[in-house]
Amino acid sequence: MFEVMCAYSQRLVALLRDHRWGGTALISLYLSIVSGIVLALHYDFKEAFYSLTTIELIVPYGAFWRSLHYYSSQLFLLLSLLHLSTVLWKKSADMKRSAWVRLCLSLPAAILLLFTGYVLRGDATGEAAGMIAERICLSIPLIGDALNALLFDLGASGVRKVYVHHVIGLVVLGGITVWPHLRKYRAAMHNHLLLILITLALAAILHAPIEAGRFGLLFIAGPWFFLGLQELLRTLPTFVAGVLIPLMPVVLLCALPRHGRQRNLSLLLLILWLFAYGWFSWLCLQRI
Repeated sequence: MFEVMCAYSQRLVALLRDHRWGGTALISLYLSIVSGIVLALHYDFKEAFYSLTTIELIVPYGAFWRSLHYYSSQLFLLLSLLHLSTVLWKKSADMKRSAWVRLCLSLPAAILLLFTGYVLRGDATGEAAGMIAERICLSIPLIGDALNALLFDLGASGVRKVYVHHVIGLVVLGGITVWPHLRKYRAAMHNHLLLILITLALAAILHAPIEAGRFGLLFIAGPWFFLGLQELLRTLPTFVAGVLIPLMPVVLLCALPRHGRQRNLSLLLLILWLFAYGWFSWLCLQRI
C-alpha cells in the first residue's frame, strides 16, 4: 500500500512539475480580456457601484460577463504563480538577465491589475482597498504625494485614474513585460477546452462578489492576495509593511542567481517569505 501511495505521489508531482501552466494562464488572460471589454462598454467610473449593479440587471447576461471577468482574472494570477513555481523548480529559465527581470516585473503588474479591479467595484471591499493603497503611497518618502496623485487620488477624482490605469496603463505595462515571451510561446484555445469549460461553468454558477457598505462592521477585508499586507499594516510602520516587505520577493526574483548555493539561499528566503505572508493572511482571516 505504501509503495502504491508513493507511486501515485510521484506521478502527481511529475504532473504538477511538467504541466504547461504558462499556456493555461494565457488562456485565462484571454478570457479576462474579452469579458473585460464587454464590461468596459457599459461601465461608468463616475458611479462605479451603481454601474456594476446596473450591468448585472440590464445588460444581457451582465452577471455572467462580470463573473467571467472575475474568475478568469483570479485564475490568471494563480496559474501564473504556478508557472513561475515550476520554472524555478525545473531551473528552466535560461535567458538573459534583462529578459528575466522583465518577466519578473510582470507579476507585480498582474497583481496591481487585479487590485485595481477590486477598487473599481466601488463596494465596501473596493473602498477599503483604495484607502489602504492611498495610505501606502503617501508613506513613501519624497514621491509619495506625487505617486498617489498619479495612481489613485480617490478623494479628488474618484476611481477615474484607477480606471485609466486598469484598462490602459497596467495593460500596456504588462504587455511590455511579457510580449517577447509571448512571441516565443503560444497557447491555442483548442488545447485548453477543459479549462475554458470550467471557467465558463464557474461564471454561470457562482456570482462574482459585490457588496454594499457593511454597516456596523469595524473590519473589512481587502482582496485575498492583500490580506497578509493588510495584517502587516496593523503591526508595522506603513512604509515597511506596505512597500519594503512586498518588494522583497520581487527583488529576490529579479536578482536570483542561476546556479550555486546563492540561488538555493534566495529560493529559501522566497519560501520563508511565502510562509510568513500566508501566516499573516490567516491571521487577517480570523478577524472577518
